[in-house]
Amino acid sequence: MDYTKLGNSGLDVSRICLGCMGFGDASKGHHRWVLDEEQARPIIKKALDMGINFFDTANVYAEGTSEEIVGAVLKDYANRDEIVIATKIHGRMHQGPNGAGLSRKAIMSEIDKSLQRLKTDYVDLYQIHRWDYSTPIEETMEALHDVVKAGKARYIGASAMWAWQFQKALHVAEKNGWTRFVSMQDHLNLIYREEEREMLPLCKEEKIAVIPYSPLAGGRLAREVATPRSETDEIAKQKYDATADADQLVVDRVASLAEKHNVHRVHIALAWLLHKEPVTAPIVGATKISQLEDAETALSIQLTPEEISFLEDPYVPHRIVGHF
Repeated sequence: MDYTKLGNSGLDVSRICLGCMGFGDASKGHHRWVLDEEQARPIIKKALDMGINFFDTANVYAEGTSEEIVGAVLKDYANRDEIVIATKIHGRMHQGPNGAGLSRKAIMSEIDKSLQRLKTDYVDLYQIHRWDYSTPIEETMEALHDVVKAGKARYIGASAMWAWQFQKALHVAEKNGWTRFVSMQDHLNLIYREEEREMLPLCKEEKIAVIPYSPLAGGRLAREVATPRSETDEIAKQKYDATADADQLVVDRVASLAEKHNVHRVHIALAWLLHKEPVTAPIVGATKISQLEDAETALSIQLTPEEISFLEDPYVPHRIVGHF
């Protein structure tokens, strides 16, 4: 496994991050294809055996049960000082006017609940899952700073927002001497590259780690046959179905290059991301051990500038999805 620094921090993370949205109680939340603890345990164990030390979840995934599974399995198998646990806050966790968002009240309440579910005294990376239009960013940034100073989080990060919003948050933190974001978890893959316009240049300039989610576009860049997830994941359908015909040109080129390298499509799609500056670690939502092994193989694939251009040339602009 290869390792790198998380942005401008001293934290070492594996170049593959295991995304844990696929673990949880299938009777809760939006996804019926998630794996329970018994099913998730060998996948998390395999990730650790491979040298993956970076695990990403969120309080809202399967109504907190993803955090519970991640916490239980890592407690059994991992050295806490060597693993990096990332979680997120924003989504609705209970009914009522204060059940969601990024107010000071929500942050101070939800960090403690996440820690309890994760069975740890701190998280390494605490991320805001979306922008909260109803809370001043000053309130959010100060509360996150206090979470860090209380020792409940080592670093803070952000996810899925406009570049001007992210820049505003960075400015507010710097102006007040508060903890700055070290990472941006955004939507980026070969058939959705809108982040290249503003967000990636901003992150490169500010030395912010980029940890893309949906690196395989919900499997569209990797699979050749339908899966239970592809048939039932309504969120992924909303992201990609409208541009399926245009995207197919890119997918075909991924397949062509995979044949040239004698590898699978997944290897090429992930290798492209690993070559993209300033990407630190794609978040791979593995629900099979073979998917982890595919991610590891992608680390060794070297693409030439000509091959990267070959993959990128058919791309057409897409409607922004993920920021809202």
